[in-house]
Amino acid sequence: MLLREQAAFDVAVKLRQGTATVGEVYAFLSGLYFRGKMAYTEAFGNPPEGVPPAVVIVPGFGLVPLRAGLTLEQLHQIKQVPIDEENEAYKFPLLRDAAMLNTVSGPDASYVLLGSIASDKYVNPLLSVFGERLLFPQDFVGRGDMSRGGLMLRAARDGQELPYTAVQGATRHGKRVPKLDPWRKQ
Repeated sequence: MLLREQAAFDVAVKLRQGTATVGEVYAFLSGLYFRGKMAYTEAFGNPPEGVPPAVVIVPGFGLVPLRAGLTLEQLHQIKQVPIDEENEAYKFPLLRDAAMLNTVSGPDASYVLLGSIASDKYVNPLLSVFGERLLFPQDFVGRGDMSRGGLMLRAARDGQELPYTAVQGATRHGKRVPKLDPWRKQ
């Protein structure tokens, strides 16, 4: 849908014009889940000077800031990179950028993973660089993507940062938790 030349909605037009951002495109592709990530990092991101408040794992490109531009050609390149921790085209840019982020942020920085904590293809490369400083919201365990997105949107709306735990050694798979109560506009 996003790649159709006839698509007239905002993100598709911006993508063809070369003015779309990684955040806009991923929010379109992932819906509630990614919108939750964006709202959460906007509310609680507290990076060191000169470091973006959030970066996205972009296959073949590494860790990319939310506000970085993304072209139609780049999106086609991303589609060609299998997300597999054994695939160097995926892993090398991710490890390169994680190491650079680690150097720029310093030894006291912590990194909060708002992505899929149950997927080794994301977790293992990041753990290899950040170790015990790689954290995740403990309330993610047992939740699917949409539930995590809703949880982050609510936390951002309520100004209540979620409690974190270290990824290393943590239980990342759990029994499905009950659905969130329906969203009520305030």
